Amino acid sequence: MSAHILVVDDDPVQRRLLKAAIEAQGHTAHLAEDGEAGFAYFQQHRMDISAILLDLMMPGMSGLDFLIAIGGQEADVPVIVQTGQGGIDTVVQAMRAGAFDFVVKPVTPERIGAALANAIRMDGRDGRARPQRRARVGVVHFSDIISASPAMSRVIELSRRAAQSTIPVVLEGESGVGKEMVARAIQSSSDRSSRPFITVNCGAIPSHMAESILFGYEKGAFTGANERHAGKFIEADGGTLFLDEIGELPLEAQVKLLRAVQDGEIEMMGARQPQKVNVRLISATNKDLIEEVKAGRFREDLYYRLNVFPITIPALRRRKEDIPFLARAFVERFSAEQRLSRSLMLGPGALALLTAFDWPGNVRQLENAIYRAVILAEGPELTEEDFPQILAQIPGGLSKDKFWSGLSAVNEPQQSSSSIPVQERPELAFIDRLSAPRADDHRAGPAENIIVSLDDSGHVRRLAEIEEELIRFALKFYRGQMSQVARKLGIGRSTLYRKLKDYGIDPDNPQKSAA
Repeated sequence: MSAHILVVDDDPVQRRLLKAAIEAQGHTAHLAEDGEAGFAYFQQHRMDISAILLDLMMPGMSGLDFLIAIGGQEADVPVIVQTGQGGIDTVVQAMRAGAFDFVVKPVTPERIGAALANAIRMDGRDGRARPQRRARVGVVHFSDIISASPAMSRVIELSRRAAQSTIPVVLEGESGVGKEMVARAIQSSSDRSSRPFITVNCGAIPSHMAESILFGYEKGAFTGANERHAGKFIEADGGTLFLDEIGELPLEAQVKLLRAVQDGEIEMMGARQPQKVNVRLISATNKDLIEEVKAGRFREDLYYRLNVFPITIPALRRRKEDIPFLARAFVERFSAEQRLSRSLMLGPGALALLTAFDWPGNVRQLENAIYRAVILAEGPELTEEDFPQILAQIPGGLSKDKFWSGLSAVNEPQQSSSSIPVQERPELAFIDRLSAPRADDHRAGPAENIIVSLDDSGHVRRLAEIEEELIRFALKFYRGQMSQVARKLGIGRSTLYRKLKDYGIDPDNPQKSAA
């Protein structure tokens, strides 16, 4: 269905690119060269506009001023903001002002298309995206994976390719990023979709029971084996076996697992003959398996057998573009599960808070936080105060004034936000607090907060060495928030990425060099 999209951007090249991307999706683009022109057009054609693509950094009426102004018009049109500078702090302000989604420049036509599709799909413009329906309980398709970030799009692309074969896959990533969901999507998109999907949490198996649980045992195989027990491999025969936390598997069981992977056969405990099995193996780990191999805790031959097609799922803090969509989907789902007469709304303040937070527990932590908020909600809209456990992890919390000091009233004279010093803008007061170390955060002790000026021979160190050390320290101190690191170092994001490449710094692990 064709929609009318308003593009507000002061860059003529960017306007042309966006126009081409919008028209490629079959929609009509209306272009405005600055905030004032965009606002004037919006006032005249507000009923015809389905979505707005808005640049945040513009002279005169900035993107944030524009958001505040149309909010004052009580318009419920989804706004997708674009930011190429300012980082997550600028995005948080925009979410607070009511933005629906955000993209980071340079943005691909595919990302623009996805953002527009999500915005236009809003049900009756009430801010609620229609949830996907699953055909069967436990069945996950790639369309069920909520993704707006390029990083997750790459994960889905690789997973779709893996689904077309029986190649062993290793899903890497922190706990809570959604490794099992990706594994289930691979299964449902493969020719084994109608066959069993069996999961095993290797970290929860007692070491002395790992072999019997995975491979089974015959009656009388050991004391207490009063009947035959089919192991997980036999249960998964013809389908997929998902070995979660594979790095926790005891070494004794790894030997038999290697044979199962190599030869496609297993030995049940007490059996006289090996048994053939046809199992697609997907493993998952939150550990660095290479380091486990070096430490002697994981067999090297098994590692190379399993790690044929590795897929790394990024942490949620690395793909903050996904947070608004995940949060809305969780609110929708839990509202339905609680049989609420009407789905709760996710207020802009709450959405901004959720976008700003780093989520060390990833998607699982976000899901649990929203579940708790929905259960305890007293009003029709979730606000930042419905997430006290998140606010409690922000230094200062609500103890001094309010975490959010609010945005300027619409009827007050507007001044371009870009021209006001940060120190004089109360709505930015929380930004620096977000990145300060928490009480339980041991990122930077006194001994680490030192950069030595002289080398061992007593001469002044090379500037490049000190710069590299400072960048590593900043990455660790700000927990890898690239926009925050660049802003504090006083350089642009592109310059920061170039220096990371020059110095061979891994942003996820700044204490060691990138591969």
